[in-house]
Amino acid sequence: MELVMGLIDFILHIDRHLMEIIKDYGTWSYLVLFMIIFSETGFVVTPFLPGDSLLFVIGALGASGALNFKLALVLLIIAAVVGNTVNYFIGKMIGHKLLAMKNSRIIKKEYLYKTQAFYKKHGGKAIILSRFLPIIRTFAPFVAGLGKMNFSKFFLYNCVGGVSWVMLFMFAGFFFGNIPAVKHNFTFVIFAIIFISLLPTVIPYLRSKRR
Repeated sequence: MELVMGLIDFILHIDRHLMEIIKDYGTWSYLVLFMIIFSETGFVVTPFLPGDSLLFVIGALGASGALNFKLALVLLIIAAVVGNTVNYFIGKMIGHKLLAMKNSRIIKKEYLYKTQAFYKKHGGKAIILSRFLPIIRTFAPFVAGLGKMNFSKFFLYNCVGGVSWVMLFMFAGFFFGNIPAVKHNFTFVIFAIIFISLLPTVIPYLRSKRR
């Protein structure tokens, strides 16, 4: 429970926590940010990491001069693309073994089935679209690997999705993150980003429950 509360606090006050990371670790903070984005997309067990809000805050900190915006942009695009690629190969090589495990705590099969349905509906484009859907974006490359999607095709969609996702949220943070009204209500803005990001995933789930 303490771990969950700590994660919630980190997400809702991510601007303060990132400033502490930058202050404590200096240049090494770029590695920390790289690993967070890489882990969210690279490991099927970490769908809870705050990718969207993190990128927004990094963009805002870049605008304020707290970190190098261009360097962070390039590093995090690489992290997003490499993370998805690793997840693809995990699905391709050991995906069936993980699925065969009964009552597995490693993979939430409910999330996996939703991602499979999303992938079936949108095909390869799901790799791009899923970037903007928390939880699903963590499972999409795993499902692509599990389904033996052609790697060249996957990598193209992966690059387009990774670049679009990182640039959208970082530039949004860069241009809007330091507006006084946004800056003074940053926790509410982060909450709004999380809420809006989850809507495309939550609404279909609620509809399915009503049927």
